[in-house]
Amino acid sequence: MANQTEAGPRKRKAVDGELGVDAVTIMETNQLPAEEEDAIDSNPNNNSVGAGASGTHEVFPEEYEWSCFRDAEIMQQQAAIREEAIKVPYVRDKEPLSALAAEFELGSSILKEKIRLLGEQYTALRRTRGDGNCFYRSFMFAYLEHILETQDISEVERINGNVEQCKLTLQSLGYTEFTYEDFFSIFKEQLESVLQGKETSISTEELLSRSRDQFVSDYVVMFFRFVTSGEIRKRAEFFEPFITGLTNTSVEQFCKSSVEPMGEECDHVHIIALSDALGVAIRVVYLDRSSCDNGPVAVNHHDFIPAASADGSTEPFVTLLYRPGHYDILYRR
Repeated sequence: MANQTEAGPRKRKAVDGELGVDAVTIMETNQLPAEEEDAIDSNPNNNSVGAGASGTHEVFPEEYEWSCFRDAEIMQQQAAIREEAIKVPYVRDKEPLSALAAEFELGSSILKEKIRLLGEQYTALRRTRGDGNCFYRSFMFAYLEHILETQDISEVERINGNVEQCKLTLQSLGYTEFTYEDFFSIFKEQLESVLQGKETSISTEELLSRSRDQFVSDYVVMFFRFVTSGEIRKRAEFFEPFITGLTNTSVEQFCKSSVEPMGEECDHVHIIALSDALGVAIRVVYLDRSSCDNGPVAVNHHDFIPAASADGSTEPFVTLLYRPGHYDILYRR
């Protein structure tokens, strides 16, 4: 493919100099193993009962009790399988949800019940490599696959408008255009390619192949990282209290160290910013060992609805499964 070439000196300079990281160098971490149920016992605090309960748009530490997560144990898991992660494709083949059940066959009874409940609403799972970029890779494939299947031209026109607005945001924030222009171009190429009827149109199999190609996949991830960073910086006053509480750093430091570099994992702040910037609703389903003290075991989820959707009625078509430290793609029935 013509685009599968090494990044030129200009792009290398941009990435190495302004971001402090090579755009096509990944900090490999993990694909969480079945033993994860022994590591994390807490879940975002959601008062709704039953699979499919959702909260409001603005989700932050005090609501989700992120401080309950035992970071040291997550990091230990990541380190234990870091070398194995590079053997896993960026995006894997679709699997029936029964594969997830088999993974936890000898695990926690709570997890097994939650997986059973998941099976009532979801049919399949698509895993992504646990390299710190799993949220963005999962979102990338799920979104482009949706466009390919629906051929929703109005959605493509809408998001193209948002992408142009994201460019203006970065320019207004003082970013040099050549540091991000190639990333934007590659994303737009992938978006146009999933629309059928053109010489450049691709199939689902070709989309999967491109998503596994390091050049394409990493450049789209960098596009999302720039978009996320631009949105956070633009709304610094809104995000600052939560970023300070989460990391004890400024918005600028947070973007430089935790948003823009490849391999940095995503938190709720990243998801809110990306959802708002692109205008795409995202559903995250949580799978952990937490149980409901006052009711039956339930699978909680949260819908990240773009701020522009004032009435909150937008139904997410991107659904991701979150297990502590990792995101995969879920497919609804």
